[in-house]
Amino acid sequence: MQEMTTIQPISPAPQAETPVGGRARIVIEDVRPCIDGGRFPIKRIRGDAVQVEADVFTDGHDRVACRLLSRHEDQAQWESVTMEPLGNDRFAARFDVERLGRYYYTVIAWVDHFETWWRDLCKRREAGQDLAVEFLRGGALVSEAAARAPQAQASELRAWAAQLSDTRQSAEQRFEIAADGGLAGAMDQYPDPELVVRAGHELAVVVDRSRARYSSWYELFPRSCSPKPGVHGTLRDCEARLPYVAELGFDVLYLPPIHPIGLTHRKGADNAVTAREGEPGSPWAIGATEGGHDAVHPKLGTLEDFRRLVARAAELGIELALDIAFQCSPDHPYVRRHREWFLERPDGTIQYAENPPKKYQDIVPFHFETAAWPELWRELLRVVQFWIAQGVRIFRVDNPHTKPFAFWEWLIAQVKREHPEVIFLAEAFTRPKVMHRLAKLGFTQSYTYFAWRNTKHELTEYLTELAQGPGREYFRPNLWPNTPDILTEYLQYGGRAAFITRLVLAATMGASYGIYGPAFELLEHEAREPGSEEYKGSEKYQLRDWDLQRPDGLGSFVTRVNRIRRENPALHSDWTLRFHPVDNDAIVCFSKTLTEPGALGGAGAGVNATAADAPNADNLVVVVVNLDPHHAQSGWLELPIEELGLDAVGAFQAHDLLSGARFLWQGRRNFVALDPAAAPAHILRLRRRVRSERDFDYFL
Repeated sequence: MQEMTTIQPISPAPQAETPVGGRARIVIEDVRPCIDGGRFPIKRIRGDAVQVEADVFTDGHDRVACRLLSRHEDQAQWESVTMEPLGNDRFAARFDVERLGRYYYTVIAWVDHFETWWRDLCKRREAGQDLAVEFLRGGALVSEAAARAPQAQASELRAWAAQLSDTRQSAEQRFEIAADGGLAGAMDQYPDPELVVRAGHELAVVVDRSRARYSSWYELFPRSCSPKPGVHGTLRDCEARLPYVAELGFDVLYLPPIHPIGLTHRKGADNAVTAREGEPGSPWAIGATEGGHDAVHPKLGTLEDFRRLVARAAELGIELALDIAFQCSPDHPYVRRHREWFLERPDGTIQYAENPPKKYQDIVPFHFETAAWPELWRELLRVVQFWIAQGVRIFRVDNPHTKPFAFWEWLIAQVKREHPEVIFLAEAFTRPKVMHRLAKLGFTQSYTYFAWRNTKHELTEYLTELAQGPGREYFRPNLWPNTPDILTEYLQYGGRAAFITRLVLAATMGASYGIYGPAFELLEHEAREPGSEEYKGSEKYQLRDWDLQRPDGLGSFVTRVNRIRRENPALHSDWTLRFHPVDNDAIVCFSKTLTEPGALGGAGAGVNATAADAPNADNLVVVVVNLDPHHAQSGWLELPIEELGLDAVGAFQAHDLLSGARFLWQGRRNFVALDPAAAPAHILRLRRRVRSERDFDYFL
């Protein structure tokens, strides 16, 4: 027998309150670019155009009007531009960012009754219907707008309304009045405010100077710059090295910490637990009786020497980047004066840095959970401001992922409020989400996993993510093939070709890249022990004598690559990077242009792109690299000819900027062969279409 179920009566719904703004019928969704619902700003460079898109729609068939609002943080008034339909209820517009600092943008929209009336009027006219009542309706809409307009515009609108409503005029005359573009433009300026809907929040964009996007970094230790072997170098010695760095083509010179180094638990050569007499210790063990984070190591010189170095570098087109390492040696003045800023162990000693089983007894970290955190934060901000006062505008920040996110967001915002030109590079080789959080909250550039991506699949997947993934709105990669902490297995065993390969990849895949200079140029490849990425005889713990004039050095090759970077603006941005198929997994091929292929000024457009830009825009670079440092490799590569603006039928020239060789290519598929013993890479600039051999001869 079927069981009976008792159905409870449904209670009446509670009385709903009268909705606020109930006349508004617009929906605004999916405003882009937008990071985490607007929690963080996107990033752009001064002179860029920010493309904004949004879904905007309403019920029924009425037309909608939407506008993009934007303003610099110093502006009180919004600038407004009409958003154009892309199809499927998606709208887009752009605004230019011409000043450093922060801009805000949002979207407003409303049901456009006048535009809806005009559309329907045209349809009725085409169908031969009587338009008398429709003209009266249009006149009423214009009269309503006149009531909302300032006096000068109101008079003009009332005149239009009177003409539309004038039954003495013919239908054709009234239609011509309705078709007046000036009327439509005026009506667009004065919508009914009760119908206007604003996107739920304002979004932000941080605007940096161009070096934030495109930069070439060279790292050296000033203490190893002495012309006399075994003698501690000075800042004056480093100054004498500047013309060499400029000749190599670098525009940023990065110095590890230049502060006094502690004696307690000082590390010796090759990270020995105990230093021998006279060993200099690690520059990252900051602080001694001579001072702390706002002092210069006495053996390096004085603050005046540092300011002189900054000024001389600027004369050569080089900016000085200073390391900010918020940690101390046990001898730092902070340890004596502010013991509350450090974590005390049960035995009464201060906790030193460690990453078990590794111990760093020469360094004590700040304890950011201290109750005295406001004083600690303010002091660390003062340190950054001190070096800004000495002329520094670029900071490479050591291990930012070991300090609180909230601290960095606060400090960077404080600095950039007064100095929006300052650049912060995050040295955070850590988990992806942590790296991205640091970039979101304000770091201008970020180290990456590039050093450990060696196969074609790894490079293609990772660099495509950086160039085309959603993180590109805030994460600006800086690619380094080596650092004082990183000597990869590829460089340890790949020989000279491996160094050339990694340099070409870093310098062309990344708009910003860097090398730990002398060690890279002189092919330093011996590890401290098997399986380690530490250099044998690491410069972190001892002085090194570098013979930069050695005939086997890479100086001239580095110079050539940096010149190619400067002369080809396609390499000054990351977003246009595209990989192309090669039927050999040992060869990777990719291209860069001035605008993203297929974007033509769209949301993903490259540097200063406009709708008039051609896909090639006079600079198309194709890079082909043999990833095998030991064997010659060859294969057929395929290029998306139409997408790159090349002739699918005729020939075009491929000019190798590394060797000077010129190749005549034709069609999608072309053959390449690369021998690492000669040249493991091509950096090719593809020229205009070549119609005949005579045209090709002209380029030779």
